[in-house]
Amino acid sequence: MGYSKDQLLARLKELQIEFSQYEHPIVLTVEAQAKYVGNTGGVLSKNLFLKDKKHRYYVVSALADTKVDLKVLSQRLGLGKGGLRMAPEEALGEILQVPLGCVTPFAVVNESARHVSLLLDQGFKTQKCCIFHPLSNDMSISLNAQGLDKFLESVGRNPSYIDLEANPPVGKDQPPDLAAFVPSDSPVLSDLPGKAPSSQDSTVKSVGAATNSAAAVTAKAVKPSGKAQNVKEKPVDSVRPPIPAADAGKFVEELLDRASALLLSEISEDSIKQHGGQLGDEVANNIKKGLREDLKNLATIFKNTAYTEGFYAGTRYQPKRL
Repeated sequence: MGYSKDQLLARLKELQIEFSQYEHPIVLTVEAQAKYVGNTGGVLSKNLFLKDKKHRYYVVSALADTKVDLKVLSQRLGLGKGGLRMAPEEALGEILQVPLGCVTPFAVVNESARHVSLLLDQGFKTQKCCIFHPLSNDMSISLNAQGLDKFLESVGRNPSYIDLEANPPVGKDQPPDLAAFVPSDSPVLSDLPGKAPSSQDSTVKSVGAATNSAAAVTAKAVKPSGKAQNVKEKPVDSVRPPIPAADAGKFVEELLDRASALLLSEISEDSIKQHGGQLGDEVANNIKKGLREDLKNLATIFKNTAYTEGFYAGTRYQPKRL
């Protein structure tokens, strides 16, 4: 499993990066996110996970109002006009290790994303605070570009800011100006099936799980602390294959496997001695706590995949003319 939201927040505190965090319902678009954090003083961002024809991956993070033309960006990378497309949802879960709708510059913290190229909008550097999802789209955090740079440098990344709206000529005597940002290697994925591209919007909007809840936003500023506890990073030996989100039977089996594994890990001689007759309640509470976020993310992926496949099925269906 990749970095969690809580691990990321702890890492920011450990690095003494000042940020503010805002809890809100899961949001689908930049517009939905703006309802909860649009008046906090920071600028919203939109983030895309892209791939080229050679299966090299890119995260493009831009100000919400920056106009990003993927055809122009593809040419500037030296990939031709149609060289970039949305990465499939399987790659999203396997490489960035975040759920649908949670693409963010912070996802490069995961070892599985070491080959992903990160392109940042130069507009971030002119803003007092920028707003991103912290690996989960039920929260937003606000920090300045210097704080983002400090985090990226801590994971071995050299932050690269570019003018995403530029359209310089590319030709025989004018080489692509962004060719240096094309990854030298591509990640090895575990048997990704051929599927339609992800349901990420090509008009460059941030995506996630839809909700119409109008729950109030809870905001609190987080100050850096010199006594921040170190975060132990778990090594990523291998990347867990994504769940088969379109197959209900396999989806249920995946849920049962995860619940069973967690149940077995909770029952030990020590836990029996410690809790005695209350062991059942203790195990139940720990399982709920341990699986809540995981199951919510799996259900969100399943729901969005079903919606997307239904949409594509509808566009392919052509009724017979009378």
